[in-house]
Amino acid sequence: MNDAVIRASALKPASELSQAIVRNIEKVLVGKHQQVELALAAVVAGGHLLIEDVPGLGKTMLARALATSVGLKFRRIQFTADLMPSDIVGGPVYNPKDGSFVLRPGPVFANFVLADEINRANARAQSALLECMEEGQVTLDGQTLPLPQPFAVLATQNPIDMAGTYPLPEAQLDRFMIRLSLGYPDAATEASLVQVQQFAHPISTLQPVCQPEQFAQLVNTARAVQISPEVAQFITTIVSATRRHAGIRFGASPRGTLALARVARALSCMRGYNYVDPAIVRELAVPVLAHRVIVQAQGSVQAQKPAAAMIQDILQAQKTPR
Repeated sequence: MNDAVIRASALKPASELSQAIVRNIEKVLVGKHQQVELALAAVVAGGHLLIEDVPGLGKTMLARALATSVGLKFRRIQFTADLMPSDIVGGPVYNPKDGSFVLRPGPVFANFVLADEINRANARAQSALLECMEEGQVTLDGQTLPLPQPFAVLATQNPIDMAGTYPLPEAQLDRFMIRLSLGYPDAATEASLVQVQQFAHPISTLQPVCQPEQFAQLVNTARAVQISPEVAQFITTIVSATRRHAGIRFGASPRGTLALARVARALSCMRGYNYVDPAIVRELAVPVLAHRVIVQAQGSVQAQKPAAAMIQDILQAQKTPR
């Protein structure tokens, strides 16, 4: 009895809470259920989220609504070309009263950090997030300071062919658990926005739907979801196939394998399963793995497809375990 029974009893309230969070976010971001669900799954899995799309599609609103809905500490950093690492992580500040230096924590010391338009900052500023995202800590003036838990970076970026943008380094891309795009709304949804936002944006009245301890319970329940040996092998086979694909120069690392397993647990829990269904693994493979691979150089015969299409090719070649 015991742990399995306890996990089963916690599964239903965890699933109901996650769906309540999704519905709350959808008050702000209409018609994007799949993207909202994936965004929450990344956070529940303890990962970071990268939202990439053209301006004006609601990237920042999704990140703000997600942070507001779970009721944890939220800070926003607007990334610009002149942003310095100290603007992100903080640093020593001179105190004129006694001539000493006081360590001032930066805005990264929060549960949810919105890195808005992250690819408008230079590489030096972007690199300030690497230790935060991977180890959940910051080294300032020789001191290692832990970040609040849970900790998640919710980053937005514009397509790299837009003016004033810098491509994110591969090491930083690999630290995002999921990358997703919102896409343009359909005509009916876009028309409804005209009425809904006539006087104010819904984000201004959005309220949390859970307490921090409830969200922590959701995270713990998701971690307890079981992955059978066959599904674990299925995940490993998909990731290892990215390293042999003719169109991929560098495949996903073991970090990608672990990320796919973790977010599959989270999404399974959100949907009320106490096990990981292979169909969920297939659903998550592209948003979890496509940004982690480096395709062959342009102009080569193999580089005729984007990374997402190559991941789909790999999935089609794999037999789904029972």
